Order: sequence, then structure tokens, then C-alpha cells
Amino acid sequence: MRISVAQINSTIGDFSGNREKILAFSKNARNKEGADLVLFPELAICGYPPMDLLDQDCFVELNIKSLRILQRELPSGIAVGVGYVDRNPSPQGKSLVNAFGIILDGELVFEQVKTLLPTYDVFDEARNFEPASRWPRFDYKGERIGIAICEDVWRDTETPGTKYAEDPVRRLLDHGISLLAVPSASPYYAAKHRDRLDLAEKITRRNGIPIIYINAVGANDSIIFDGRSFFMNTNAGVKCAASFAEDLITIELDAGHFTAPYSGGLPASGELDTIEDALVMGIREYMRKCGFTRAHLGLSGGIDSALVAYLAVRAVGKDNVVTISMPSRFSSQGSRDDAAELAANLCCRYEVLPIEPVFTAFLSSLEGLFEGRPFDIAEENLQARIRGSLLMAFSNKWRSMLLTTGNKSELAMGYCTLYGDTNGALGPIGDLFKTEVFALCRRINEKSLAERGKAVIPPAIIEKPPSAELRPNQKDEDSLPPYDELDEILKLYLFNNFSADEIGKLGKNRDLAASIITAVARAEFKRRQAPPVLKVSPRAFGMGRRMPIARAIYESSNLPD
Repeated sequence: MRISVAQINSTIGDFSGNREKILAFSKNARNKEGADLVLFPELAICGYPPMDLLDQDCFVELNIKSLRILQRELPSGIAVGVGYVDRNPSPQGKSLVNAFGIILDGELVFEQVKTLLPTYDVFDEARNFEPASRWPRFDYKGERIGIAICEDVWRDTETPGTKYAEDPVRRLLDHGISLLAVPSASPYYAAKHRDRLDLAEKITRRNGIPIIYINAVGANDSIIFDGRSFFMNTNAGVKCAASFAEDLITIELDAGHFTAPYSGGLPASGELDTIEDALVMGIREYMRKCGFTRAHLGLSGGIDSALVAYLAVRAVGKDNVVTISMPSRFSSQGSRDDAAELAANLCCRYEVLPIEPVFTAFLSSLEGLFEGRPFDIAEENLQARIRGSLLMAFSNKWRSMLLTTGNKSELAMGYCTLYGDTNGALGPIGDLFKTEVFALCRRINEKSLAERGKAVIPPAIIEKPPSAELRPNQKDEDSLPPYDELDEILKLYLFNNFSADEIGKLGKNRDLAASIITAVARAEFKRRQAPPVLKVSPRAFGMGRRMPIARAIYESSNLPD
């Protein structure tokens, strides 16, 4: 039997567009690939994650209508597996299910409901769906195929705070399946592809069955889908689909073995290259699905805005990106020159909009209220808010999407100005720690030097000490710990949920950890009002980390033994 994987980029709620993709890929699978079966990702008809659109009856109805249209329009002679939302036939439980059905010659001949409904990180499926209560197999062309939808194969992984009573893979194995298919919408984070391959290898070697992993590609809001669907045979040989691109790959299945040539499971490039590709796709897809064709950002001459500008140009092209320098009385000539040089290297439009006249006018208006008070954070933040207002004015006038340039370290510590540098529609690097920003920029320059003989990001931007330049001789380390120390503690707190005491027991400075944890908690109100960030780590700010704003910061206190 020949089986194709159709790795497509669905848009949430674009039922006609998603349906057209499913039809086109199905026809290619039959006519060009000679496939007997083609499999699409989880919820391919409606897009993932639909979230509370599922509360709208018209959304569910249009999704089911699309399924019925596909039954009529899909080509004959090929079985098509596709994910969609269905109504729960049981009078008890949630009214909807996350389903995967197989259509053959106009009939819905098989349906499997998702069993394990994740509620951690960015997921909240138990809010809307009822889990499966039966696990049939699909017998076709001599194969006994089991369907385990995404989380259904992740039961034995160490997900914090998650324990599942049911084991859907074992249920399917008990029914004598010869092949396991895993339709998924599995979000990207660094090294996630290796995690998927390790998981598949464990299941394959333990049970002696091949696996087909069908993953979504594209991006929806903060979540990026990297694709990289794969076939794995019983010897753990792997054939992979493309990274961050739609793809159709086909294998010949013969008695549970693949006769198609295998390719490596991981890309030849390092993970930094993969993170870059993920961020580029995230920007491009967010803009496209939100209806924007142009983007702009404030270009300060610092490393964060330099990285965002580079990524934006890669995502939508130099002609669709505008960079705006907004120097103040505190902006160094070096920063101004670095910004201009970067824009020239990127060949994108570069504008200079000094904020001094506006800043002077604001100070004059506030003179009476500020009388007798020294220059402090009020005047510093005022500059950032002026810049934010100018950037939003440009957005309104030209229907251009403003990209925010803050990194994860700054967002964590609240080292950002609400209604100032947090303005924007998307934070492309808001899930990259500052040390990761430096590493990615160095990698970008390394590739640029090899390809073009010149560093695209001016080396001075990477080498100079980071500064907001909101007062004379300001440096980030005047307000923050050194970034290598800061990021190490932030990772322990944000990823592992360690308290200050626990971090101290690891040999770190316990008092420093306590002050960092306190700052992170106190800045929650800023993050709640910041734009969404593109998720490239196991735990990003936003929907993947839901914390109360008003609370006691117990984890920075001395805990009782």
C-alpha cells in the first residue's frame, strides 16, 4: 500500500481555504503519487487551536458542512484521513469531540475521537472536548491501522502536572494494529522534533510497528507548527517531510516496512537555524492571517531591534519593511550609525524621526507637576512612550503592523515601558532570552560572512554593552544582573518552577534569585498587556504561562524546611 502524508497549513476558520488545500493535496496524492491513503493533520478542516470559537454554533456547523462537502468532492479510489470537530453523540459530557475521520468514495467509513485532552502549556482542550471511549481500528488494503491523535501518544512523557489514566496506544495495540498513524498539531519549540522522534522510536521498538506522524505546519497567533512529519519503520529508519513548509511525501508500505528511501530525522543545520526559520514563519503567517502585508519597527541601533528587523525582512521582504530611528538627546552617534548601516545592509526603507521636539514639549507641559523632582524613570519612560505613539501613528496611517522588539529577559524583569516599547501587534523575539538573542545574531552573521563575505548585522551592534539610552551613559546592567547570570536563573524559575531556596541549593546566589523572582512576579501586569510572542521555548509568556497579577510572592521568601 502507498501512503501519503499531506502536511498543510490550515487557517483557523478558513473553511473554504482549508477545504481547497485538502482537495488539492488529495488529488496530487492519488494522481501524482499513486497513493491508496492520504493523511492530513489534526483539525485540518477548521485549523488549530480553535479555542473558544468552539462556543459559536456557526463555527461547528461550518466545520461539519466542510466535512460533508469533502465527502462529495474528494477524488474516488483513495482513502482520505482528515481532522475536524464533531458533535458528541452521547447525551453526557462535553458537546464536542476532536475527531479524525477517513473518507473513501464519498463515505465517512471510519472515525476516531481524541482521548487525551491536554490542559497544560498552550493547550486547553478539556475545556471544549469530550474524550474518546472506544478505540476501533481501520482495516484497509491488508493493513490494520490505529489512529492516535497527537497527545494520545505522549502519555508516558514527563509533562509537569499531567497524569493520564487512559492509554490509547495500548488500547489500539490490543486490537492488533499493524500501523500507528498520529495526526497532530504539535507546536514547535527548540529540539521538539528530536523529542517526537525519540517518542516514536520508543513506541516502534517496543511494539514492533511502524509509525506515521502527520504534523501541521504554519503559525497561528503565538504557536508555530514546524511540520517535519515523518514515517518511521520498525528499525527506526525515518523519512521526513519539509521543515516550516507545506509538503506531500509518500512511502510504499509492505508488510509494515518502508521501501522508500529514508532521510535523516534532524536537519543538517543547528537548532539556532531552526529557531530562525521558526521566527520567520511566525512573523510571515501572523501578518498574512491577520491581513497585513507591511511591517515596521523602531530601529534603535541595539541588538534586539536589529534581530527583529532582519527576521522581518526575511519574512516579508525588504520592500515591505520600514525601519524608523527615533533618536533623543541621549542617543549615541554610534547607535544612530549602526541603525543606518543595518538598514542599508538589509536594503529596507529607513526613516529618521527625532523625538527631541516632542520630548521638550512634554517636559514643558509637565514642568509644574514635576517641579523640584529629579530626572528619573518618569522622564525615561516618557521617551519610550513618545516613540511608541509615533510608531502606532505610522501603523494607523499606512496599515502597517508594528513589531515589538523586546526579548524574554526584559519581559521577565519588567525592563520595558508599558505603552512605550511594549506597543505593537506581535513580539517576534519575546520568547528568546537575551543570551539567545546574542547567539542567534552571531549565527546569522556567521552564515552571512560565509555566503556574502560580509556580516549583515554590524558587529558593533553585537559587541557594545546593551543600553536603553534613556539617560546619560545608561547600561542595562545598571538595572539588571549580567545577562548570563540573569538568564540562567530565569530558566530555572520559568521552566522548572524552582523557588529561590531551590535555586540557591543548586549553587546559585539565593538572594539574587529571590530578587529576580520578585521582579518577574511584579511585572506580570505588563506582560498581560503586551503583544503575543512567538513561542520557541517549552514555556513562553502568554497563554502558556497563566499567572495571577495580584498575589503574594511566596517563592522568593525563605520557605520552611
